[in-house]
Amino acid sequence: MKSTLMLCLTALLAFSAANAQEKPVVLMKTELGDITLELWPDIAPKTVGNFDSLAMGTKEWKDPDSGEWKKEPYYDGLTFHRVIDDFMIQGGCPKGDGTGGPGYTFEDECYEQGEELTGQIPDEEAALMIFQDVLIPYFQSNAAPDSALISIVEQCQEQQSGRPMMVHPVEWYKEKTGYTEPLHSRGKLKAKVAYGTICMANAGPNTNGSQFFIVTKKAGADWLDGKHTVFGKVLTGMDVVHKIEKKGNGVKIESVRVVQQ
Repeated sequence: MKSTLMLCLTALLAFSAANAQEKPVVLMKTELGDITLELWPDIAPKTVGNFDSLAMGTKEWKDPDSGEWKKEPYYDGLTFHRVIDDFMIQGGCPKGDGTGGPGYTFEDECYEQGEELTGQIPDEEAALMIFQDVLIPYFQSNAAPDSALISIVEQCQEQQSGRPMMVHPVEWYKEKTGYTEPLHSRGKLKAKVAYGTICMANAGPNTNGSQFFIVTKKAGADWLDGKHTVFGKVLTGMDVVHKIEKKGNGVKIESVRVVQQ
């Protein structure tokens, strides 16, 4: 019996170790020292894949100056262009002013997937999700949007509420906009914007690209929960993070490389 228990314990430990090793480790070298990051593909697989491939130069990105598409390490030589004391340090902009990106955007990975939305919109949270995921992209890509949709958006703005959207079912919005993908409610929050986490910076829902920030506020930044994808944390080098925080904007990122897969 004792030997059987020992074998089970050994197998369990080996399984746990194997799982722990599945998380990529990234070494970020800066002019003020090294930061080691653990990334979380189990929470944010698209975000981690994007960050890894940009760092290693295996994914194409658009040079903001020449307009050419390149395939080389993206983060080398960039800076922490936006640093706010007792909040965060932000980097990953090729222009150095917060307006640049890799030439593409991708969606957030903040929540687990909930049930598929069909029929009447159940609440304002679901209405807001449809507004963000369906209506905003529709208006951005359509020079002559549907007048009924314009009227609903104006009502939402006037009332500062998503209730005007709840008059119509989900299918009505999909038909009006030509949206064909399934829509799902939000499930559980995947991770909090906590001290030492690395998160995606964005210009609104589903506008992720290359910019990221590391949280320096000890209490975390819970007002950002669900608004920014959390995709890892600092393993070592928080002292360097705080050095950057104290120095302010402009600290150089020398290189970013995946050192363990």
